[in-house]
Amino acid sequence: MGGTSPKDMYLILYNAACCGGWAYVLSLGLPSVLLTLASDPFNLPSALSEVYSAGDGMLAEVLYYVQTAALLEIVHAAVGFVRSPVVITALQVGSRIAALFAIAHSPASQVQFGAGLMILSWASVEVPRYLFYVSAIVTGDATKKTPYPLFWLRYSLFAVLYPTGITGELTVFLSAAKDSAFLNLYGEGYASLMYYFIMSFPVIYAPGALPMIFNMAGNRRSAFKKRFARPPPPPRGIVFPVSSTKNGKDVRSSTPVGKSILSAAIGAVDSTKASMVTKERNWRFGYVKHIIGMVESQCASADAALKVAQAGLDKAYDVFEFVNEDGSKVSMREAMSQPSAKKFHTGFIQGEAPKQKNILEVPYKDGKLSGQALKDQVKKWVDYGTIEPSAGDAILGCVDNPDWVDLSDRYFVLLGAGSAMGPFLVLMALGANVVAIDLDRPGIWKRLIDVARKSSGTITFPLSAEQSALKNDDELYGAAGCNLFTQTPQIRDWLLELYPGKSFTVGSYAYLDGALHVQVSLAMDAITRDLSEKRKGTSLVYLCTPTDLHLVPKEAHDAAEREYKDYSKRLYCIVMNLLSRGKCLRKNARKPVPGEGGDYYMINGVSVAQGPNYILAKRLQHWR
Repeated sequence: MGGTSPKDMYLILYNAACCGGWAYVLSLGLPSVLLTLASDPFNLPSALSEVYSAGDGMLAEVLYYVQTAALLEIVHAAVGFVRSPVVITALQVGSRIAALFAIAHSPASQVQFGAGLMILSWASVEVPRYLFYVSAIVTGDATKKTPYPLFWLRYSLFAVLYPTGITGELTVFLSAAKDSAFLNLYGEGYASLMYYFIMSFPVIYAPGALPMIFNMAGNRRSAFKKRFARPPPPPRGIVFPVSSTKNGKDVRSSTPVGKSILSAAIGAVDSTKASMVTKERNWRFGYVKHIIGMVESQCASADAALKVAQAGLDKAYDVFEFVNEDGSKVSMREAMSQPSAKKFHTGFIQGEAPKQKNILEVPYKDGKLSGQALKDQVKKWVDYGTIEPSAGDAILGCVDNPDWVDLSDRYFVLLGAGSAMGPFLVLMALGANVVAIDLDRPGIWKRLIDVARKSSGTITFPLSAEQSALKNDDELYGAAGCNLFTQTPQIRDWLLELYPGKSFTVGSYAYLDGALHVQVSLAMDAITRDLSEKRKGTSLVYLCTPTDLHLVPKEAHDAAEREYKDYSKRLYCIVMNLLSRGKCLRKNARKPVPGEGGDYYMINGVSVAQGPNYILAKRLQHWR
């Protein structure tokens, strides 16, 4: 306990006090019920109706104080002492306080069975819950180090006690709504107001109870999954640097890395903005304004844009680490500065289908559009604003020039070939030569190779063994693939030596959740960087996202302004904006930014909920 912080010491004392208070309530309520049942075993409602008055009123007094103390949990969440969401915590505690208010001022609700049911349900949940919190703080690990019986109770009791608790609360609300003493608490003139106030809670409970139970069930599954999860493998390949240690284990947080990369990028042109990034305390929700500031700085000139991009990429290569198989680590820059000691073999499959006619077909509704029908529909999309005019021109160009869709002499490297959003299926249908990079999982390669065989194109892929030595398809699937995280230099080397003299179009399509997205984006960047620098004729392709900060043509910006002006005046939009306190239906078209060559127009489509890791991963692609 010598190393316990003041905050943790306070939380230990708070949770221990609450646990003691609820245990006292339970120690008064349970004996009261058992004593009544001893004389009348079949009269449980009568036994429960006497709980509130147990201990000559002492239970009611302790209940009042210990449940009121739960208001501090809202404060804990608001100031960051705990990671609970503030709104959800406020709703849960608030409903309890409303029930406490009702039972304290309604004699009728105190002497009905639901009062005892509610009180015993609350106490039976809260004693192990608060004890669990104390154990979690003391051990430093709520998931694996808390005693298992306590862990089980914490995440299992809700299945019985939440329905019984809600039932008890509803009877208290309904009893208070019929109790003249409660309704006239502030005078007869307020009786109707008190009635509607207390009856609002059953109305809220009705639709909210079941989703809350499902949410708790989901939390239970997640907690048990984490408790019994296998220890993670030792870090290998591209990893975030160690930012701190906890319980003797290295912690690799993405926050300091993200801040350092963005600060370095902005710092290339604006040291004041860079300092603001470094000082940002609420990075999870405060990162967007710094992304906006960076892009605005880039608009100053082409030189500023390039400086920001280069500084951001350079910092990423310096700060990220690459852990080798033997556990040794170097910077990402050093890892990519030398060839890999290991080499891939090359797999190749020629499609068996005859070459298709050079006709561009676009799936639409229940059919496929081609020829004049496609051109007519493209015009409608452009006129309506579904796609930009430049996108429409590109489609029309393919319709008018059939040879453009003959890809039999083109080579496409797909980093994340199996991605659902990637172009693998279209390229295969157009007879392209696809160099596929994806994880070494047999299921992935069975699907990719089966598609390739049924096409007129070809697929080339890395193998861990000579293709000629593999006896059947199962062995082929098992030997195919690689890992962008751990084999980045090896993949780069294989691609540099593959098909000499051929021009590669390299697409980055791999996607992962959270911080892993940053790591895989950096892996793809390392490969594309070296290919574009060392292999003549290499072009790069990225799958952009609408939830990002984009520079757009003036026409698109003006259209966004018009649409916002129209919709923002509609009643349901006004109501939604007010109810969300301005978080929903916000204007995303920003003021023009002056720069070299004129004004630049910006659309802020960043979704804060996706988090700073997502935007950093996409920003690496912007910079490249």
